[in-house]
Amino acid sequence: MTSTENKNNQSTSTGFDAPDHETKIWLGIAVGVAVGIGIAISRRKRSRWDTARSLTSRVTERSGELSEVALELAGRVRNIFEESVKVVEGATNLWASGRKLVGY
Repeated sequence: MTSTENKNNQSTSTGFDAPDHETKIWLGIAVGVAVGIGIAISRRKRSRWDTARSLTSRVTERSGELSEVALELAGRVRNIFEESVKVVEGATNLWASGRKLVGY
């Protein structure tokens, strides 16, 4: 093999074919663009309307849990109210007994 035949067999000095090298470059550019678009979409600001829609969907998904918690909370408030009434009645009785002792 002569030196001219050897030069014709290699398209670049590194031994890579030029079309293969270009394909790798274009593939790298495509991957970079895809990653950039993905990051831009994930970091976009959501409108108030989008936020409201997601909030209502989360509430409807948990409506069963929400009703159970509300029922439990109402029961606790009722117990607190009943105990407060008992305390007030006891204080009223003590006040009346104290007034009788003092003579009013």
